[in-house]
Amino acid sequence: MAVRPHFSLVKRFVIGVPYAWLIVFFFVPFLILLYISFVDMGNDISPFKPLWNAETGVLSLKYDNYGSIFQSPDGGALFQTLYVEAYLRSIGYALCTAVLCLVIGYPFAYFIARSKPSARPALLMMVMLPFWTSFLLRVYAWKGILADLGVLNRLLMFVGLTDEPILMLYTNVSMLLGMTYVYLPFMVLPLYANLVKMDGRLLEAAYDLGASPFKAFWLVTVPLSRAGVIAGFMLVFIPCVGEFVIPSLLGGPETLMIGRVVWDEMFISNNWPRATALAVVMIVLIVAPLAFYYHHTGKAADARS
Repeated sequence: MAVRPHFSLVKRFVIGVPYAWLIVFFFVPFLILLYISFVDMGNDISPFKPLWNAETGVLSLKYDNYGSIFQSPDGGALFQTLYVEAYLRSIGYALCTAVLCLVIGYPFAYFIARSKPSARPALLMMVMLPFWTSFLLRVYAWKGILADLGVLNRLLMFVGLTDEPILMLYTNVSMLLGMTYVYLPFMVLPLYANLVKMDGRLLEAAYDLGASPFKAFWLVTVPLSRAGVIAGFMLVFIPCVGEFVIPSLLGGPETLMIGRVVWDEMFISNNWPRATALAVVMIVLIVAPLAFYYHHTGKAADARS
């Protein structure tokens, strides 16, 4: 049966809308960043300088914007620069935040998925309720909680657990706490969407075959929720790598992450080419492993089918 042209056009339109969105709001801005990262600003203010010299016919690209990321200008050792340290620190904190969100969020998602269908909307509303409040207000609220004379320290001194305020704010712990709180819903929601679709009869079959509740959970529930775990992990890890606001408000001087380094290079040093080079490297560090993973998982799915 031949497909009518009308449905073919509708199908192309539906497929073309997300592609157009990605091209306009991701690919084109990425090309602009890539363009600026090769510019030699010199003493100029504007970073939008031509790379092609019309008089000499030479394409002038400044590769030092990338080289300075991995090697200091004085010819020091490779991969021992401030920028590499900021990349590694950002990845480390993002991994810790994603793991904490997974440890805390999995029981939340499992409880919501196994609750009564009538109670699930209210429970999901509680998970999404923080999104109704400004992001900055939520982060500033944690400053009021963790400050030396904040809510938590006053409570500890009131009940007699401590005689003087405990240093909580502007530490690694306060930053991880704030990032875990902010990004926890991004872990809970994809896990819930995956767990709620799981067939409960599989667990009953495992029990009938003599599996304990923990063994059935580990061998049945966890493998079936792998897609939700990966989706939630990526939704938390990727924005955490470039996080700027939370480390600036809750972190200390030793929590200098790549987002703050990019900000300083762009708005304090006015070195837009190096700032965009840092951003391009960060995008590659995130996108390349994801593309490699999804390519191989897609091949494995095709092989199974």
